[in-house]
Amino acid sequence: MTFEVVGKNVNRLDGVEKVTGRAKYTDDFFERDMLIGKVLRSPYAHAIVKNIDTTKALALEGVEAVITYKDLPKIKFATAGHPWSLDPSHRDIDDRLILTDKARFVGDAIAAVVASDELIAEKALKLIEVEYEVLPHILKAEDAIKEYAPIIHEERPNNILSTFGSETGKIEDDMKNAHKIFKGVYETSIVQHCHMENHTAYSYVDSNGRIVIISSTQIPHIVRRIVGQALGMSWGNIRVIKPCVGGGFGNKQDVVIEPLVAAMSLAAHGKPVRYALSREECFIDTRTRHGMKIKFNTAVSKDGKLLGLDIENLVNNGAYASHGHSVAMSAGGKFRPLYNFNSIKYSPTTVYTNLPVAGAMRGYGAPQMCFALESHLDDIARELNIDPIEFRKANLIKEGYVDPLSKNVVRSFVLPECIDKGKELIKWDEKKRKYKNQKGDKRRGVGMACFSYFSGTHPVALETAGARIVMNQDGSIQLQIGATEIGQGSDTVFGQMAAECIGLPIDMVHVIETHDTDITPFDTGSYASRQTFVAGAVVKKAAMEVRDKVLTFASNNCGLNKDELDIVNCEIIEKRLGRRICSLEDIAMESYYDRIKCCPITSDTSANVRMNAIAYGVTYAEVEVDIKTGEIEVLEIYNVHDSGIIMNHKLAEGQVDGGVSMGLGYALSEQMLFDEKTGRLLNDNLLDYKLQTIMDTPTINSAFIEKYEPAGSFGQKSLGENTTVSPAPAIRNAVLDAIGIGFNKIPMNPQSVFEKIKESGLVYEGEKENV
Repeated sequence: MTFEVVGKNVNRLDGVEKVTGRAKYTDDFFERDMLIGKVLRSPYAHAIVKNIDTTKALALEGVEAVITYKDLPKIKFATAGHPWSLDPSHRDIDDRLILTDKARFVGDAIAAVVASDELIAEKALKLIEVEYEVLPHILKAEDAIKEYAPIIHEERPNNILSTFGSETGKIEDDMKNAHKIFKGVYETSIVQHCHMENHTAYSYVDSNGRIVIISSTQIPHIVRRIVGQALGMSWGNIRVIKPCVGGGFGNKQDVVIEPLVAAMSLAAHGKPVRYALSREECFIDTRTRHGMKIKFNTAVSKDGKLLGLDIENLVNNGAYASHGHSVAMSAGGKFRPLYNFNSIKYSPTTVYTNLPVAGAMRGYGAPQMCFALESHLDDIARELNIDPIEFRKANLIKEGYVDPLSKNVVRSFVLPECIDKGKELIKWDEKKRKYKNQKGDKRRGVGMACFSYFSGTHPVALETAGARIVMNQDGSIQLQIGATEIGQGSDTVFGQMAAECIGLPIDMVHVIETHDTDITPFDTGSYASRQTFVAGAVVKKAAMEVRDKVLTFASNNCGLNKDELDIVNCEIIEKRLGRRICSLEDIAMESYYDRIKCCPITSDTSANVRMNAIAYGVTYAEVEVDIKTGEIEVLEIYNVHDSGIIMNHKLAEGQVDGGVSMGLGYALSEQMLFDEKTGRLLNDNLLDYKLQTIMDTPTINSAFIEKYEPAGSFGQKSLGENTTVSPAPAIRNAVLDAIGIGFNKIPMNPQSVFEKIKESGLVYEGEKENV
């Protein structure tokens, strides 16, 4: 299938505005006499607020309001940015108050100040007197589930959010019939999103008494609902506006600050209040990626076939539920349609600890599980003396596979071709021969890792999207989409889709980036790599409706059946002869101004997408390991993707660059470090938290094997989160190939690598070889 606009390297519609600094973000909007909000945070990881005195703070000149838990509704609410469910058993856990009377991590919000400026607000915070009853705290998931562990939430005295798991096939039979059972334990660290734009919002009460919130969020419609729940207000009395967003990666798929900024404005008699987190506050009181400890028992046949996989997963969720067990379940589900196991038993345990809250982050549990599983498969292949590529290829599922739990169908599958392409790009066989018998301090190796990923959340959650198109008098269109642009380029792709369907050049599609819950069509938000797949369906539906209305107008004018007409580059033509009938502008003007036939051409529609598409891919990496320092340098890295038809190669390559970069940091340097005695985060800034810099980042290469996906409106599947899933295990497996040591815990920073090299004795062997 060929397209005129879809699949082309169209420049980002918002590109010029963003690179020139003209784009408007939340902090670029102001109201007259804007007040400043600040938050008093607990210095203790676990403590009851016995008494709180705000008298001195309230007396300070310039202070408009001071609020504590006593001043707010005692309504517990869930912060996770999931669609609402009419089924109470399918809702997120309500365990959060806007301001708390019991601190559950260092940095928990205890009180808030509204003042005329930032300095006065900071001074007022210091005048609030709090009496705490300090309680024992827990940082490790293993300690949280021990008998007599301190109770973090009274509703869950064992500190367990959930142990719900899944099982397919007969695991006992596969374990019994196995030639060998392989065991492995793998651990991932807690990391932060570190998006460029911090969490920021402001709020005021309008002349009609409605709360207006302007926020940097991925989920404006969900923000409206959760603010309403937290404040005990009618949802229709809340309006949320989302300007440009400076990155989110899942951290803004949680309602973090909006209920509090609305409460601040209400406390200040409806005056506008801005509440912007510092970078340090973003580290401690937004969301993190879950740390996981994953144990495998894997049954393998004599000829190297994977039979059964028994998984235990201990998940550190931090102090509040947020996305909670949903991430743990996602970790155990996204890899299922990848390898042809007879049976999989998945037993996750998600627990509360006194750490910052874990939530959604790019990949939603898949990077943790992929690191563990793909590392484990390399360990098995190494022990069986089988090439790791051939081992995986021999165990892949086939096209037509139906997931036994979700019933999602694999309708397109070119992962084997992706594997072959990556192998060729990195020159796998040549480098394997070259690095076979290395000596010296610096040694090189190659590694790879595969992944599978979904396009949205069906059948677990609601997948609905809305779009509105209005044709202007010149034949151009305004396109409003409920799905949020948060920097990934989705608005550009939606513009391409609309242009393709109607027969317009892309510069005649005007996409409205700002979202306003009063006027923007309903959509649950930007997450789960759903945008192009789910919202793409409704954009096509709306655009085809507009196209049909145009051709109906033209048909009535010329007498030809509309099936005989087409729209090509803004011209209505007779398809068989290629004869021009009229211009699109002629039809648009008639629709507005013809005294008899006037009926402006619009479409306002929604789609409930009740299917999914499974995307695949592979990462190949070449590394050099310095056995004297423990430093790992990534020399080459390739991501090869099976994401159906690529809508815009330039944007797709950008997604790979960003996703792989996050994967590099996850593998090699990033981790949040906590003081065990106090629970305080030790590296809450971008100096001490070791993000990969441009100097650390190799050239990131990408390739795409395109095959039309029948479930996609244009043959497309997901890509955005997929890019960050498999780099970490590919790098780990390349290190294993280089020095023969498997690192089962990330990050593989120089200190941890050197310690394990030293423990293995390899560093001393290198010294002997150099004598």
